[in-house]
Formats: sequence, structure tokens, C-alpha cells
Amino acid sequence: MAMAAGEIERMIKEALPDAIIEIRDLAGDGDHYSATVISKEFQGITRVQQHQLVYKALKGQMGGELHALALQTSAPEA
Repeated sequence: MAMAAGEIERMIKEALPDAIIEIRDLAGDGDHYSATVISKEFQGITRVQQHQLVYKALKGQMGGELHALALQTSAPEA
């Protein structure tokens, strides 16, 4: 079962309300996405920790409904 881009965005926004999110369906199949997430919550933490916050927001959907997510994260520039 595929996951809609809007659902991915909604789940991330729920956990990171200030996030600016861009999601692209890489294969047109609803299973392979690329996401860019910019949030103040990422300031002062490592890239791995940033990605962990996003994966936590997806509540275990990675590997299930959501097969692949190429993730780019950053804090907003001052």
C-alpha cells in the first residue's frame, strides 16, 4: 500500500509545526519519495539527529507504507 505525499507532509508538520517541507514522488508509484525539511528544531543537532526526528514523525511508516525516503534536512539560515 502506497503513502500519499500529503500524508507524509502532514505527519512531519504535526511533529515539526514550523517546518518548510518539499516532497517529490521520485518514481510516480507513491513508494519512493524525496523530502527536504527545514526546521528551527534542527538547530544545533547533527544531521543524523535531524533525520531521526523526521523518521520519528513518520511513526514507523518507513519500510511499511513508505518504502523509501531520500531525506535532506537543515535549520533555516539566520
